[in-house]
Amino acid sequence: MTELVDLTERLVAIPSHEDATAAGDAVESWLRAETDARVERDAVGNVLAYREPPGGSGRVGGDETLALVGHHDVVPPAEQQTVGEGTDGEYVVEHRDGRLRGRGTADMKGSLAACLLAFRDATPPADRTLAFASFVGEEEGGTGARHAISEGFTPDRAVVAEGSTGYSAPGVTDVAVAHKGRRASTLVARGTAAHASEPEAGENAIYRASDAIDVVRDLDAPSATVFGESVTGSLAVTIVEGGETWNVIPERCAVTIDERTVPGDRADLGRVEEAVTGVEWSVDQDLPPMACEEAEFADAALSVAREVHDAGGRESADHDPGAPEPEHVSKPHATDAGWLAEAGAACLVCGAAEPGEAHTDTESVGIDVLERCRRIYRGICEREA
Repeated sequence: MTELVDLTERLVAIPSHEDATAAGDAVESWLRAETDARVERDAVGNVLAYREPPGGSGRVGGDETLALVGHHDVVPPAEQQTVGEGTDGEYVVEHRDGRLRGRGTADMKGSLAACLLAFRDATPPADRTLAFASFVGEEEGGTGARHAISEGFTPDRAVVAEGSTGYSAPGVTDVAVAHKGRRASTLVARGTAAHASEPEAGENAIYRASDAIDVVRDLDAPSATVFGESVTGSLAVTIVEGGETWNVIPERCAVTIDERTVPGDRADLGRVEEAVTGVEWSVDQDLPPMACEEAEFADAALSVAREVHDAGGRESADHDPGAPEPEHVSKPHATDAGWLAEAGAACLVCGAAEPGEAHTDTESVGIDVLERCRRIYRGICEREA
């Protein structure tokens, strides 16, 4: 476990909210020093590595290609999470009360370190290629994942190491078989400006926007079921901007909509254009949802997670044989698994971060959970199914 803690601390200490190059350098150098894998660094800074079976073709996307996937960029730290002025300097990493604390510990350099060790140490079936990927730009809409996919990174199966701990029960590391996507949209209502003392001389864009909002409120939120797990999306107006001054009828009003999409279903936002004259709808960002399409893979990963939990419990002095077991769950947040699934990979999400830890000023991760994830990743790599 000391190696896992040391590697996590090393990665977390490297700033990577504005420029992830140094963190990528550390991941790349570790892979070259610690493994005999074929290691690549692509044009945008992603780090990719492959352990191929003897006589393998080097093809990524074959029936026996399994990837462990993470990212080494992070969101901007709070001032107390760096050693310099403001957000300058290395990140502060604290080892206290069985947890590592600091920006990126939970999201997701701790799980990334667990992936690295599992990638190095696993003994996969003879016909399986193991792949590893640490992407850039996950926090900016998956730019790194999208570039890698466009360049041919399409593993058949992928375990994305985003958080899945504490979903079915506190402290339990679950296996997420689905997650929501996010579609950000803008409705622009246009009218005709006029002096506010003669409102009938113009066409009030805010009123049109209000009519459009009423249509949005009546739309059904998307929903789906994945392996018996219900995934329900949402639809919410989050920003309304219109008008320039108090005595002019506004000629433009923009409405921002946050939609959480689900596999196979989306809200019918195009209906707004049909229902309200003078309103245009455009999509600003569309992060895809994820649903695992391979039951065998999902069940095998869950079996590994339960075995690791059981083994960890038996090693504990206060083992409770009735403790909760990992379950198949869904996540509310979009991840790079969405892009990989869209490209054809069977994806699962499994990682150490707990709900409410990522992106916070007090971000932290349990060291025991990181060790559990390392064992789960290795077990999935080695499992025959």
